Amino acid sequence: MDIQVGDRLLMKKKHPCGADTFTVTRIGMDFKLRCDGCGHEVMVPRAKAEKSLKKIIKLNGEAE
Repeated sequence: MDIQVGDRLLMKKKHPCGADTFTVTRIGMDFKLRCDGCGHEVMVPRAKAEKSLKKIIKLNGEAE
């Protein structure tokens, strides 16, 4: 998957605050994601993040 820092990820499950989009702040073996609703930051293993991903919204606005 072509995920870059700054991309927004639309996930299958919602965060407890109710938001379902996260901004990628770090990539590697783990992704560091910031919730777009409440600002909470979480580290998620790459495999788990890619499995629960619904759509990638690129930094320039186009969706994948």
